[in-house]
Amino acid sequence: MDETWNKVLINFQDGATLTVGHILTAVAIFLVGLVASAWISRLIARYLGRNRMSPDTAVIIRKLTFIFLMVITVLTTLGFLKVPLTSFTFLSGAIAIGAGFGAQNIINNFISGWILMSERPVRIGDFIEIEDSKGVVEVIGNRSTQIRRVDGVHIMVPNSMLMERVLVNWTLIDRQIRTTVRVGVAYGSPVRDVERLFKQALAEHHLILQEPEPIIEFNDFGDSALIFDALFWANLRSGERELRMIRSDIRYRIDELFRENGITIAFPQMDLHMKSWEAGTPLVPTKDENA
Repeated sequence: MDETWNKVLINFQDGATLTVGHILTAVAIFLVGLVASAWISRLIARYLGRNRMSPDTAVIIRKLTFIFLMVITVLTTLGFLKVPLTSFTFLSGAIAIGAGFGAQNIINNFISGWILMSERPVRIGDFIEIEDSKGVVEVIGNRSTQIRRVDGVHIMVPNSMLMERVLVNWTLIDRQIRTTVRVGVAYGSPVRDVERLFKQALAEHHLILQEPEPIIEFNDFGDSALIFDALFWANLRSGERELRMIRSDIRYRIDELFRENGITIAFPQMDLHMKSWEAGTPLVPTKDENA
């Protein structure tokens, strides 16, 4: 047992040796340091979360704490092994060359992730739109960002894509979003009453802001209706689903108010005019009539 434990595996130029016992002990030190680093970083993040620190800041501090503790762990392990750092000069150069050719995307996504967390163009909890996907940012990782789409599906977007593509952040500055509800009423309806009832419906909803003041536009004379648009700002707490629910609430309330006040919501219709004709008169013009 002692022979195996003290068996020399590597002899360094300065006379230092590396035995099986050294390697096993170093592995144990490294594993303990890894577990302790992960546990301490999570503990710090949990404490910061309880103190109402933003999730993005807590994630950055957790990752920096983990990296700092892992650097100490690696240096402690190498110090225990008494391995001179100059021995890794060639190895580090080879790793750098390999990373330059084979891990460009990984490094690009890693750096992009840190830029996202430091500059914060996208934060955890933001409602964003990229290409054809809309959703809430749940996790900003080292390589990719996890987004929960409006349909409940989770997608992983490479961090570099968030930096390079056109991205719409609905909640970057604040959570106030402007939206529109359109309603068509029958011709002959009292348009001022339509405007008043529209404003009443908007004023009653608790998520619709009264400053800026909602605007009611008499938009157009449609084919079958007088078209009105309500433009208003709302506080968006979660995502697009909540915005759709606000518009739905307004439509429900508009329908109730219009019914109570005798205003008809228009629907597409076509008037057909019939022309009477005498019996025996041909429906198709004859040659004489065309002449």
